[in-house]
Amino acid sequence: PFEGVAWTPRPPQGPPQGCFACIAKAPTLRQASPVLSPSSAVYLMESKSCKGDSLRPAVPCKHSVEKKTMTNPTTVIEIYPDTTEVNDYYLWSIFNFVYLNFCCLGFIALAYSLKVRDKKLLNDLNGAVEDAKTARLFNITSSALATFCIILIFIFLRYPLTDY
Repeated sequence: PFEGVAWTPRPPQGPPQGCFACIAKAPTLRQASPVLSPSSAVYLMESKSCKGDSLRPAVPCKHSVEKKTMTNPTTVIEIYPDTTEVNDYYLWSIFNFVYLNFCCLGFIALAYSLKVRDKKLLNDLNGAVEDAKTARLFNITSSALATFCIILIFIFLRYPLTDY
């Protein structure tokens, strides 16, 4: 279907001169000077580049001066950590405090859980994580010791010590 068709690459066009603000802006139209003859005005209108026109003198980009004065600009973006990912173990602490409060470990776990919530509100992520670890440790300890005691009670109820 493409017999006899030759592809000729276009000549590379250089990047436009100036900055985006100057290139994107529509050129301002000036009235041609009355000294020009009609034939020279037609020649200037047919010219492809506007940099060499005598109607519009080449003006350096005002933004390029600003670019030269800016040396390595720095943008600072403050990203607050997502504090919803820090688990406060609040419900587990309340359960341990109400039902399995072995040696007041459930109360200590509840206190640390409340500290985690306070530090999350203050965006203190490191402190919240540390207190969450402590609350989890006290919750695990309280749950394990209380469960062990409940198992011991059931064992002693099943097999009383009267035999010894």
